[in-house]
Amino acid sequence: MNKIATIAGLAAAATAMTASADVLLNVDLSVVDTITITATSGNSAASVSGGDGIGVLLAGFFNDASFPVFDVLVSGDLTSAANVTDGTPNLFSSTSSFGLNIWSWTNDLTSVFTAGSTAFSGSGTWTVNSDQYAAMLLGNTNGDMYYEADDDTDIPNATFLGTWNVVPAPGSMALLGLGGIAAGRRRR
Repeated sequence: MNKIATIAGLAAAATAMTASADVLLNVDLSVVDTITITATSGNSAASVSGGDGIGVLLAGFFNDASFPVFDVLVSGDLTSAANVTDGTPNLFSSTSSFGLNIWSWTNDLTSVFTAGSTAFSGSGTWTVNSDQYAAMLLGNTNGDMYYEADDDTDIPNATFLGTWNVVPAPGSMALLGLGGIAAGRRRR
């Protein structure tokens, strides 16, 4: 009985931590076959430093782990806020991970996140193929973010930074489109 209470308490504490965490990155999927990720003014939940060769994981981004991401950077200066961008942020996802990884954003030897300080700056836009884009649209609209983690297997040893979300949510875009059609019909 005590084990169950302990597990329930830990789960509640983890949920409370996530619930109070800042949104650090907004993901925009409103342009077909394109993903744009933009930093918010949200503050990091933890202090941590390491390399950008592994990067940050948007955990649970996909609902299916069978979509590796092969992207083409259109433009981008997305980086950790304490670092200078090298203008080459990359995306990665393996066929064994539900997360989307962002890496390679600076030439600095160490990437730094400081608890209570703005976590990221800038944005990045990438083109992806139609299958990857469809998988992104079917994915989750928010989740946790971990640093240094390039796939799900790294999460247990990674540091929780905050959360990410999709804006506008793909379902919201569809509803807005249907609302516009309905409004147009009423005017006639």
